[in-house]
Amino acid sequence: MGSVSGEKLRFCIDRGGTFTDVYAEIPGHSDGRVLKLLSVDPSNYDDAPIEGIRRILEEYTGQKIPRTVKIPTDKIEWIRMGTTVATNALLERKGERIALCVTRGFKDLLQIGDQSRPHIFDLSAAKPSNLYEQVIEVDERVELVLDEEKGNGEKSGSFVKGVSGELVRVVKCLDEESLKPLLKGLLEKGISCLAVVLMHSYTYPYHEMAVEKLAMSLGFRHVSSSSALTPMVRAVPRGLTASVDAYLTPVVKEYLSGFISRFDEGLARVNVLFMQSDGGLAPESRFSGHKAVLSGPAGGVVGYSQTLFRLETEKPLIGFDMGGTSTDVSRYAGSYEQVLETKIAGAIIQAPQLDINTVAAGGGSKLKFQFGAFRVGPESVGAHPGPVCYRKGGELAVTDANLILGYVVPDYFPAIFGPKEDQPLDVEATREEYKKLAEQINSYRKSQDSSAKDMTVEEIALGFVNVANETMCRPIRQLTEMKGHETRNHALACFGGAGPQHACAIARSLGMTEVLIHRFCGILSAYGMGLADVVEEAQVPYAAVYGSESVVEASRREAILLNQVKQKLQEQGFREENIKAETYLNLRYEGTDTAIMVKRRIAEDGSGSDYAEEFEKLFQQEYGFKLQNRNILVCDVRVRGIGVANILKPQTLEPASGSPKIEGHYKVFFGNGWHDTPLFKLENLGYGHVIPGPAIIMNGSSTVIVEPKCKAIITKYGNIKIEMESSVNTVKVAEKVADVVQLSIFNHRFMGIAEQMGRTLQRTSISTNIKERLDFSCALFGPDGGLVANAPHVPVHLGAMSSTVRWQLEYWGDKLNEGDVLVTNHPCAGGSHLPDITVITPVFNNGKLVFFVASRGHHAEIGGVTPGSMPPFSKSIWEEGAAIKAFKLVEKGIFQEEGIIKLLKFPDAVEHSQNIPGTRRLQDNLSDLRAQVAANQRGITLIKELIEQYGLETVQAYMTYVQLNAEEAVREMLKAVAARISSESTRLGERNSITIEEEDCMDDGSVIHLKLTIDSNKGEASFDFSGTSPEVYGNWNAPEAVTAAAVIYCLRCLVDVDIPLNQGCLAPVKIHVPAGSFLSPSDKAAVVGGNVLTSQRITDVVLTAFQACACSQGCMNNLTFGDNTFGYYETIGGGSGAGPTWDGTSGVQCHMTNTRMTDPEIFEQRYPVFLHKFGLRENSGGAGHRKGGNGLVREIEFRRPVVVSILSERRVHAPRGLKGGANGACGANYLITKDKRRIYLGGKNTVEMQAGEILQILTPGGGGWGSLSSSLGSFTVFKNCFPGNFDHQV
Repeated sequence: MGSVSGEKLRFCIDRGGTFTDVYAEIPGHSDGRVLKLLSVDPSNYDDAPIEGIRRILEEYTGQKIPRTVKIPTDKIEWIRMGTTVATNALLERKGERIALCVTRGFKDLLQIGDQSRPHIFDLSAAKPSNLYEQVIEVDERVELVLDEEKGNGEKSGSFVKGVSGELVRVVKCLDEESLKPLLKGLLEKGISCLAVVLMHSYTYPYHEMAVEKLAMSLGFRHVSSSSALTPMVRAVPRGLTASVDAYLTPVVKEYLSGFISRFDEGLARVNVLFMQSDGGLAPESRFSGHKAVLSGPAGGVVGYSQTLFRLETEKPLIGFDMGGTSTDVSRYAGSYEQVLETKIAGAIIQAPQLDINTVAAGGGSKLKFQFGAFRVGPESVGAHPGPVCYRKGGELAVTDANLILGYVVPDYFPAIFGPKEDQPLDVEATREEYKKLAEQINSYRKSQDSSAKDMTVEEIALGFVNVANETMCRPIRQLTEMKGHETRNHALACFGGAGPQHACAIARSLGMTEVLIHRFCGILSAYGMGLADVVEEAQVPYAAVYGSESVVEASRREAILLNQVKQKLQEQGFREENIKAETYLNLRYEGTDTAIMVKRRIAEDGSGSDYAEEFEKLFQQEYGFKLQNRNILVCDVRVRGIGVANILKPQTLEPASGSPKIEGHYKVFFGNGWHDTPLFKLENLGYGHVIPGPAIIMNGSSTVIVEPKCKAIITKYGNIKIEMESSVNTVKVAEKVADVVQLSIFNHRFMGIAEQMGRTLQRTSISTNIKERLDFSCALFGPDGGLVANAPHVPVHLGAMSSTVRWQLEYWGDKLNEGDVLVTNHPCAGGSHLPDITVITPVFNNGKLVFFVASRGHHAEIGGVTPGSMPPFSKSIWEEGAAIKAFKLVEKGIFQEEGIIKLLKFPDAVEHSQNIPGTRRLQDNLSDLRAQVAANQRGITLIKELIEQYGLETVQAYMTYVQLNAEEAVREMLKAVAARISSESTRLGERNSITIEEEDCMDDGSVIHLKLTIDSNKGEASFDFSGTSPEVYGNWNAPEAVTAAAVIYCLRCLVDVDIPLNQGCLAPVKIHVPAGSFLSPSDKAAVVGGNVLTSQRITDVVLTAFQACACSQGCMNNLTFGDNTFGYYETIGGGSGAGPTWDGTSGVQCHMTNTRMTDPEIFEQRYPVFLHKFGLRENSGGAGHRKGGNGLVREIEFRRPVVVSILSERRVHAPRGLKGGANGACGANYLITKDKRRIYLGGKNTVEMQAGEILQILTPGGGGWGSLSSSLGSFTVFKNCFPGNFDHQV
C-alpha cells in the first residue's frame, strides 16, 4: 500500500460482533500488517481494538507495552474505526435507560408505528419491544394553516412561518411548569436520557428546543431532539430515530470514552475518526448512536467500491458480504446508494445510510429436512455452540456443508476448538451427523419412490449449499431489479469470511460472468475505513412547489447549509481545496408519498443540472413511467460536505514470472463428483497468473473456491478476478418424484417471481393505496388456475385469486390468445369486493397455455353512491361501483382503453332506474391498471427465464411438486392438531375423526356456523359452514373466495413453517358453503363489507375451532372521508387475541389485513384534519392468564365540511376470550359536536360533518386466554353487550 509519512503508523479497525480486524500501515513495509482478534476475550484483554494496536506497536518498536499502561501515541498518525457497539446494543436491547417525551394525545405513537405486524402468519402479531421505559406527554400543540385560511386577514396575525416555509399556528404554547415535575420524576427513577418528538417539530422546532434546554438544566445527561437529528416530516420515523439515538448514544460515548482513555495525553495530536452508517467518517464528538448502527458494514461497502470499481471492472458492482449469521448485500455504480430510512432490529432510523440489505443466511444458518424439502435458516446456530464442526455439540449448519464438500480446508483453518482450544475442525463428527440426516432423507425418498437412489452425504451437503445460495440470490435480484437494473449486468464483489466459498455458484445463479474478490476480503470492512472520507451533513425541510421562485429559495438555503458543513470540516483541518460538496433536493410528485433525494449533477463547465429533469429521469428509471401534468413538490434541502482524505493508495504488483506455485492438492466435491483440486496461496501469486478451475486459493483466512468452467486471474492490484465460462446453465431434472433439493430451489424461484411482480406493481403504481399502503397481492397459477405461489402481501387475497382465474378460464375457454390480458372485479367471478380489481395474464410457450399470472390491487375509487366506493349502507352490488365480470383489458397486445373507460365511467345499471356515479379518479384507475399489466409482464419474463433454464416439462413438474409439498405440510399439521385435541378432550368420533362446532355472530345477529371435522389418519379436514345465516340486506355478504382466503390463511398460520402459499394448502381440505347464505350470496348482493369485515369473523371462528388463540378485534374499522375535491381511506388496527404462550399485541392490524397507517403529520399536512388523539385504548384487551391486546383510540377533528363514512364491526358482539379468558371490549364510533355532545354512530354510518366536529373511533380489544383468577384484579372486564350498556374505556 501507500507509503507512510513521518515514520508513523496508521490503523484501520473494524470491531465486529465476533472478530475484530485490524489493518495497519507500517513505515518501511509495502504490505500492511493484518491482525484478527476475538472481539470479546476477557481472560486475555479488555478491549480488542486496543489490544490490536498494542501488539502491532510492540512489533514495530520492539518495546514491550504492558496492558496496564497507556498506549503511547508518538508513533501513531491516525486511527479509523468502525464498531458494532451500537448495533449489538440495539439487537440485544442493552442500551441506555430512556424516556420518551411526546405531544399530549400521542403517548403510544411509536409503539403503534404504522400499525402493521412484522410477520403476517405469526398469530401472536409480536412486534419488537420499545426502547423507552416511560412516556411523558407535553401540553403543547402546533397545527398547519390550511390553504383557504392563508388569505384571512383576521387570522393571519396568529400565523408563524415554519422552518420549511409552511405557515403554522401555535394552538397551545409549551407548558414548562407542568413539564418540570414530570422530568424530575424521571430523574428520581434513574432515567437521565430523553428522546423528544413533538408534532410538526420538523418545521416548528422551538418547543423541542425548549424541552431540551429545560431537561439539561434539570440534570439530564443526554437529550435527543427529533427536529435536530432528522428535520423531516413524519413524526413516527423521526420519533423512532430520536429514541434510537437517545438509547444508543450514551452507550457509544461510554465506549469511545473508554477507548480514548487507554492512550496517553498525546492522543489529542492523533487523528481519530469513526465510521458512520452513511459511509463517511466523523470525529468522536460528532459520532452519535443513530448514525452508528451500520458502522462496520459501511466500511465493507467503501472498501470494495473504492478499490474495485473502474480499477478492476467497468461493470456496476453487487457487494456480497457473507458472515456467520447473515449476509449483507449492496450495490455500487459510481456513487454510494443511500436510503434516508431503514429498519434495523425492529427500529426505524431516519438518517442518510448506505443501502445495505441483510439476509438471514450465513455460515451459521441451520440446516433442516422438513416436509420433504431442504430448508436453510433463517435460524442460526450462533457462535456458541456453533456448527457441529466447532466441537461444542452444535447443530448442522452451512459451514458443516462446506467442510464436507472440501470448500473449507481444516489444514488452513485456525485450530482453536475443543476443551483446550487447540483442536482443528471436527470433520468426523460432522460426517456422522450428515449420515444420520442421510438416513432420514433417503428413508423419505424411498417412501415416495421405491426405486429412488440413496443420496450420499456429499450430495446432501451440496444440496444444502445450493438451497442456501438460492436463499441469498433472492434479495440480490430484488435489490437490483426493483430499481430497474438487470442483475446479470453486474459483477459480484465478494468479501467476508464465507463469501468467497459461494461466489462462483451465486454469480452463476444470477447470470453474472464476473466475480471480484479483494486481496483483503477477510478484513475489507477494516481496510475500507482507510479509504473513507470525512463527511458532514446538514439538512432543512422546505415545502414548496418546484418552480423558478422555489429554486431561488432552495439555492439560498443550500448556500447557508454549505457554509455550515464547510466550517465544520475546516475545524477538523481540511483546506478549501480538499472539501467537496454535494447538494440535494428531496422531491416528489404531488399526490404521492414517493420522494427521491435528487443529487445535483455538475457539468464540466461548472453548471448544475436541473433538479426537476434529474428527478423525472430517476423516477422513470425506478418506476418505469412519468406522471404527466403533475406538480413536483420540494420536501427538503440537503448538503453533504466531504473532506477528501486520500489516505490509502492501492499499490500495483510487478508482472508474475513463472507458473503459479501449487501448495498442495485437496479433494473437493462439485456437482459431478470429487475433484483432485490444487491449492494456492494468494501471497505467493503474482500479477497475471491465471488459474483454471477447479482450484482453491487461500486468501489469508478466507477460502476462495474456483469452480470448474471458471478461471481466476490475479490482477495488477493483487485482487482475484474470476471469469465464468458461461452464465446460467440449463439444468435438466428428470425423476418420478420431486428431487428434495430442487424442490426447495423451485419454492424459492416461484415465490421470487410472485415477490418481484409485487415489487414491480408497487414501483409502477401511482395510488397511495397500492404504492404506500401496500393493499395488493401478486400470484402465479398453473394452466388449470391452481395457485402455485402467492407473495404474502394482504392475507384476505390469499388463495382467493385462484377462484378468479378458474372462472375466467372457464368463461373464455379457447378464446384466450397470446397478448391478451383479462380484468375482473365481480364477486360472482371469484372477486372479493369491487375496489379489488384483478388483472390476469395467460402465459404461452410455443403457442401452448402453460401458466397464468395475476395481480389484485385495491383501487381507492371505483364509482358507487359514495366517494371511496365503500358505502356503509349499500344494499345491492350496483350501489358499490363498476362491476366487471369479464373483459379483455389488452387484446392481442392492444390496450383497450376506450372499452375499460366505458366500464369504469358508466357502471351497468340495468336493474335500477338511478344513475350510479362512475369512478371519480379515472386516470388513477388507468395508471394502476397499467401497473398491474406491467407486474404481470414481469412475471411472464421470469417464468420464461425459468423455462429456458430448466425446460417446460421440469418447471411444470415442480409446479405440481411444490403444491404436493404444501399439501403434505398441511396434512401433518392437521394430524398434529387432531392428536392435541383428542388428548385434551373426548371428541374423537367415528373412524378416528374429530368434530368441532363453533359459531359467532355479526353485529346484526347473522350467524357464521362452522362444523370442523378432522380425519386424524389422513390429515384431512372438512370446513362445513351449513347453518350460516342467509344473505343479508346489507353489505357484509362475503363471496365464497373470501371464505377460502380465510381458511388458507388460518392453515398457513397453524403450520408454522415457511411453506409456499399454493393450492396444495387446500388439497386436504373441503370447504362447503351453503348457497344463498351470506358467505355465498347472489350476484346482486352488496359485498363491500364482506371482504373487510366478514373475513375477520370467519378467521376468528376457524381459529377458535382449532383452539389456536382468542378472537382478535374482528374488524378492519374502515374509514373514508372527502368531498368533491379529495378522498381519503384508511383501516384502523386494534387488539390481537392472546394465545397459550403469548399476550395479545396492542394497536396492530390483525389477521386478514396488514395495511399501513398514514403518519399523523402527513395526515394533517395533506387533509383538512386535526388529530387530537391516536393511542392505545387502555384495558380494552380481555383479561386472562394471557391478556388480549388493547384496541386504539382515534380522534379526528375536521377543519372543513366533509362526508364521513365508517364501516365497522364488533360494536355489539365482543371479541371472545378462550379457555376461560375474558372477552375483549366492543368497539364504538362517536360524533362529538362543537357543543360537546357525544353521539353514538353505530357500527356503520355516513355523516356530513361540519368544521370543528370530531369523529372518535374506539377499536375493539382482543380476547384473553386462560383463567382469569390470576389477573382479574388488574383489568376491567367488558360485557358482551350493546355499547350503550357499559362505560367505554378511552
